[in-house]
Amino acid sequence: MINLFDLIARIFISSIFLISGINKIFSFDNTVQWMESFGVNGILLYPTIIIEIVMPLLIIVGYQTRFAAVLLLLFCISTALIFHNDLSNQMQLIAFLKNIGLSGGLLFLIINGTKDWSLEKKKKYVRL
Repeated sequence: MINLFDLIARIFISSIFLISGINKIFSFDNTVQWMESFGVNGILLYPTIIIEIVMPLLIIVGYQTRFAAVLLLLFCISTALIFHNDLSNQMQLIAFLKNIGLSGGLLFLIINGTKDWSLEKKKKYVRL
């Protein structure tokens, strides 16, 4: 059951990034305008979309999980500090705390890695 729960947890924590990355593709111009209203260059939307789609997929399949989790953790913290720093606004406070909470989950992945249902573990078994 631990392997199943590990996989479900990786899917859960990855889903918000995947959905967000896909939404950014379909609302590209609006997202660029929103980013630029915070003084962030819109060209950074390209790497943002790549990070929000590729890194969660790596986490789900369990390949380079710690690396992907580190990138997403840094992404969450910087997003919280840049875009959700008006803590007097209830919605921004919630968004800030969501990013910090996600960072905590990603930190667990960084520390513990994946269980047996991952490409990383399968790769180890093949080498034996």
